[in-house]
Amino acid sequence: MRPAQVSQPAAASTDAGLVQRARDREEAAIRALMQANNRRLFRLARGILRNDAEAEDVVQETWVRAFTHLDSFRGDSSFATWLSRIAMNEALGRLRRARPNVEWTTLPPGTLEAQIIQFPNSASEDPEKSMAQREIRHVVEHAIDELPEAFRIVFITRVIEGMNVEETAELLDLKPETVKTRLHRARNMLKENVERKIGPVVMEAFPFAGRRCERLTEAVLRRLGMTA
Repeated sequence: MRPAQVSQPAAASTDAGLVQRARDREEAAIRALMQANNRRLFRLARGILRNDAEAEDVVQETWVRAFTHLDSFRGDSSFATWLSRIAMNEALGRLRRARPNVEWTTLPPGTLEAQIIQFPNSASEDPEKSMAQREIRHVVEHAIDELPEAFRIVFITRVIEGMNVEETAELLDLKPETVKTRLHRARNMLKENVERKIGPVVMEAFPFAGRRCERLTEAVLRRLGMTA
């Protein structure tokens, strides 16, 4: 069952209370803010850096900066958007330091203002089926990684994080029409990329081996009176 959606005003009100309590160094509030935002921050950082360990470092640095500069948060945007900008600028900064001669996408100035897709964990007893699911997930993740940066970030914010057009436009300092266009192109590029790679994996997408195969075999043999 999907969790109930919280309205934006209600979420903003909750965030405001937690932020105020975090300013007072209340541990429970700090934990609540981190638990509510860690996944988004990791996914955004991972979308830029395409490296799990680097993305985790970015998330950690984001929280250090945020909690030491909470007085800079004035509520002009949502707390999640404010955090996301810090994380994205930290990730982009790491890219610039690693590759100083490459021009990277920039975000608006004044910023003290992330597994990519977690598929449901099925309690499958069949290792072959689990392996096929992992292979498909890896194909999709790699295809997302290979999207050009501008399209990859829009895809992650809109599709994976579920942010609406207006939120994405605000976060990335884009026009809503640009967000829609980039998402459309990202979907098309991803579809083409996955289709190229998925062929060998699809052959194993519906396995019938392992314990499932053993159970069926034993059942048939019993019906035929060939086993005790």
